[in-house]
Amino acid sequence: MKSEPDLPPTEIIFCRDEEGRVPLLDWLDGLPAKARLKCLARLQRLEMLGHELRRPEADYLRDGIYELRASFQGVHYRMLYFFHKTQAIVVSHGLQKEREVPAAEIDRAFGQKRQFEHAPETHTFSGGR
Repeated sequence: MKSEPDLPPTEIIFCRDEEGRVPLLDWLDGLPAKARLKCLARLQRLEMLGHELRRPEADYLRDGIYELRASFQGVHYRMLYFFHKTQAIVVSHGLQKEREVPAAEIDRAFGQKRQFEHAPETHTFSGGR
């Protein structure tokens, strides 16, 4: 059995939108409890493994956007994220998908990425709601 690398955790940041909302937290709040727990467990794995996390748990989509993958009772949940330099992973938002992640959702995450890179302090969720 392959052991997991002994890497320091990578900081996970939840992206805050222009209105000050945190799309990922709003999305997680609307999930059934067990699905939310699976998604939170995936976020912990991403925090621990960062760039090393691979399929079936994570996959590269395009334009620097990745998907964090969780499934529960036949429903496929995805959390879109990107890397900010080598310091952090920024999670844009979550969605349920059918066959593939819609291009509009990847574009949305890419827009969040551009906004975040332009003004990280404005688009970083720092706790509390």
